[in-house]
Amino acid sequence: MFYFSDPSDSPKLRPYPNWEAHKLSQTEGSDPPEIVSPFRIRADQCGRLWVLDTGVVDALGDIRFYAAQLLIYDLHNDALLRRYMIPKDQYTTDSLLGNIAVEDENCQDAYAYLADLGDAGLIVYSWANQTSWLVKHHYFNMDPMAGNFNVAGLQFSWSDGILGVALSAPDAEGYSTLYFHCLTGVHQFSINTKFLRNPTLAQNSFKEFKVLGSRGPRGQSNVSFLDKKTGVLFYALVSLNAIACWKTTNPSYTMESQGRVYMSNVTMVFPNDIKVDANNNLWVLSDRLPIFMYSRLNQSDVNFRILTSPVADAIRNTSCDSKLVISPELTNRIKLNMQTSTTEAPTTKGNSSESVTLTLALLLAAFFSVRLI
Repeated sequence: MFYFSDPSDSPKLRPYPNWEAHKLSQTEGSDPPEIVSPFRIRADQCGRLWVLDTGVVDALGDIRFYAAQLLIYDLHNDALLRRYMIPKDQYTTDSLLGNIAVEDENCQDAYAYLADLGDAGLIVYSWANQTSWLVKHHYFNMDPMAGNFNVAGLQFSWSDGILGVALSAPDAEGYSTLYFHCLTGVHQFSINTKFLRNPTLAQNSFKEFKVLGSRGPRGQSNVSFLDKKTGVLFYALVSLNAIACWKTTNPSYTMESQGRVYMSNVTMVFPNDIKVDANNNLWVLSDRLPIFMYSRLNQSDVNFRILTSPVADAIRNTSCDSKLVISPELTNRIKLNMQTSTTEAPTTKGNSSESVTLTLALLLAAFFSVRLI
């Protein structure tokens, strides 16, 4: 269940960290401001805010390019801790750094993973070494069969690569699993960060990238976020105006193993960001982006929404909340019946349909006798 209010007056917004940091000079050739065009932000558990700045101004109009950068702020006093300019050989004029995931279990040895949806690459940044490197893989590219979108009655084509990036809790060796997918695509992938943290290993571990499965027809997804406490991966289904989930402990990534959290053709038109906070609340931003890009927003309507729900409520009664366990007794009865049917088959040809009916009945009994844990 998502909760949201609809006040008659919108609150005044205060720029972070201040107005001066966003002041863009109109003089050609002048230095850019501290923050040019942030596309995604991520607060880590070390009290830092990571801001991914694309450097692209007015992407739909008189476009201007500045250097892409990564800004890290101290959330305790809003001071700029570090400004890292992405090396120009790690992105191109086709690039758009669209998302960021931060591996922050060790505050002094944190890593950021920057998804380049325009040039289909992943930039890895090391906090300790203050350097970055580019990783390329076929799985970062768009799926040409998933390029057609239909949102709010608008039909359009996109060719965006990797965008959804989310990190699991660390394993016994201290590494996480990075779950990722392309915006123009319906498949989910993963890679252990052990193979990303080392620049040399990242270029020589092609087969370590895994295909998990498909989200099915119209399963294009932009953003995702993994709740480490429950192990649930949340992601947006932009063509279906929905939020879905998958429990990462489930070995199967299929349409049946994925849960539908929330769907609305009014309040969830183009969910464009997802977060889970430290208090186990799921937050979703919907902004009707395709309408803004290809049509015209109705200024008398609500176009931008922030929706929230406790994670426990969001996944309740979905496949992300529980798993099916078939009674061992019923399993044994099914096996015994199948063995009996096979043994008697030569002498009971006339009753073969009865045998099949009995087996089917036991299978149905097993299905409806499952218990949730």
